[in-house]
Amino acid sequence: MQVFKAFAIALCAVGLAISPLQAQDVVTPPAKPDELNAAPADAAPVEAAPEEPAAPPLGDLFGGNAVPGSSTPVVPYAPAITPDTGMPDQGTESPVYMVARLSEDGPALTQGVTWRVYRPTLDDTGRLELVATATGGDADFRLAPGDYFVHTAYGYAGRTSRISVRNGLTSQTVVLNAGGIKLDAQFSGNQPIRAGRLVFDIYEREFNSRGERKIVASNVKPGDIVRLNADTYHIVSRYGAVNATVRADIRVEPGKLTEATVYHNAARVTLKLVNQPGGEAIANTNWSVLTPGGDTVVEGTGAFPAFVLASGEYQVIARNEDKLYSRDFEVKTAAHGEVEVLTSSLLKQ
Repeated sequence: MQVFKAFAIALCAVGLAISPLQAQDVVTPPAKPDELNAAPADAAPVEAAPEEPAAPPLGDLFGGNAVPGSSTPVVPYAPAITPDTGMPDQGTESPVYMVARLSEDGPALTQGVTWRVYRPTLDDTGRLELVATATGGDADFRLAPGDYFVHTAYGYAGRTSRISVRNGLTSQTVVLNAGGIKLDAQFSGNQPIRAGRLVFDIYEREFNSRGERKIVASNVKPGDIVRLNADTYHIVSRYGAVNATVRADIRVEPGKLTEATVYHNAARVTLKLVNQPGGEAIANTNWSVLTPGGDTVVEGTGAFPAFVLASGEYQVIARNEDKLYSRDFEVKTAAHGEVEVLTSSLLKQ
């Protein structure tokens, strides 16, 4: 039997602008629905799989509650020989065909899916026994009749379902209820950020019993698409490694790609200890950057230490040969530059 399958995902973008001081005021516009590519008009008819009786219950394997997100797919079984399924001998086993979708009405995923099949009993090490794996889009397995857990992963999104394999064909669709997020950052005023390290951390929105959020993904680069279960996430944008940080809560919708841009008020400054304005920087200098209240923001060593600092007022103290020099300075958004400390500006002890 020859089966033609044509699926495509068209993800629609959602823009989001976030102020670093008023992230709670952000409103996320609704994402547009996916569009499916129609099958070609001359495609051969698809032969439906024979109707199977209802699967018997698996018992109290998940505390008596069935795991949602799985259903019988419309597509028939189409076995394929794949080298990465890890299949055992097919002599006494039945065919199992599985398909993953991001949402109930979304197209089947054709790549990026990882499948793992486990027996529902623990092995000698106290873990579930892994019996088969597959990667790509849909999955073809040969399994002995019985009950199994199937974990379906798509990026950071995942779902565990259970199947009951009988003699004959078993086919099932797993609905991941997942989407994607694409993050970017600019300076306030829509100025692009070109200098300095910019990354994002994605956390669960809710706090745990210790008052901490669980991290989902870290050091995400601007423009990367991160696949996540549909939910609201706490996003932290870090520009540099000091205090230029923006936070916001962003919702990921199933079957959608959400694009969000946050706005930083910060700049990159280079510190120099000089004998005269525009002079040569003095080496072997220790630096401390303080808030106006005297709290330490960052420390460094060298002739040209550079830091990304949030916009605001600061005091810098330079120590060289047991002498202290000081200067007050202000950081303005996107105004990168040098801050010179003169050796004539001795700090009063």
